[in-house]
Amino acid sequence: MFLLSATRAIVAFGPKRLANGRIIAGVEISPAVHAVKMLGADAFLLTEERLTLIDAGMVGSRRRIERYVTRVGRSIDELDRIVCTHGHPDHIGGVAELTRDGVEVMMHPADLDGLRLGIRDVMASRSRGHLIQYLTRPPTRATPLHDGQILPLLGGLEVIHTPGHTPGSVCLYAARDRLLFTGDVLQVIRGNLTFASALFSHDMAEARASVERLAALDIETIAFSHYPPWRHDPGGALRDLVARAAG
Repeated sequence: MFLLSATRAIVAFGPKRLANGRIIAGVEISPAVHAVKMLGADAFLLTEERLTLIDAGMVGSRRRIERYVTRVGRSIDELDRIVCTHGHPDHIGGVAELTRDGVEVMMHPADLDGLRLGIRDVMASRSRGHLIQYLTRPPTRATPLHDGQILPLLGGLEVIHTPGHTPGSVCLYAARDRLLFTGDVLQVIRGNLTFASALFSHDMAEARASVERLAALDIETIAFSHYPPWRHDPGGALRDLVARAAG
């Protein structure tokens, strides 16, 4: 019964998110940073000397990114790496079809480990989060991301390990542009910034604690995977969120 109900929840999750369309195809949200509407979630295309993709949407998303890359005058052959914020199918499902020619995939080791769980481990944990990972196709190879690592992107893109939604969830912070990519660590409900979805998260106490690290950053724009960018006093909104959790 647990397996059946959790599977139904995942199926319900997909269409709801797909119907929640905010970006028709893609838009530049910051210099050289494009939010691109993939299947299931928005990905972020970094159009520097070479191309980088943050997340890859669900299976079947390759044509969407190819069309957008062509529209901005680039080629998909310029794609060097895909940085995954976490290991859910709407973020890494499209990885396999985009990495046929040696594109580097980067992900936190904690989510790589979760993607290799067997069904007995999933049933023993009775965790919807573990079931989602079990049903997600893992990348054939991946370079591990580590907390505090600086990627050579956007003047220095810092990896911030923010576990809770998944054990290996990361946010990516570009200090130069005051831009924060949050994956699913944050969401927007009825116009309010809030924590990750409790329904699809592994550990909500850990998820809330992770947000405290973000509140100390100097941020002008928060880039979400399922919502429009947040530009109205993001630092204040994050501090209010942390204060509400502490109260």
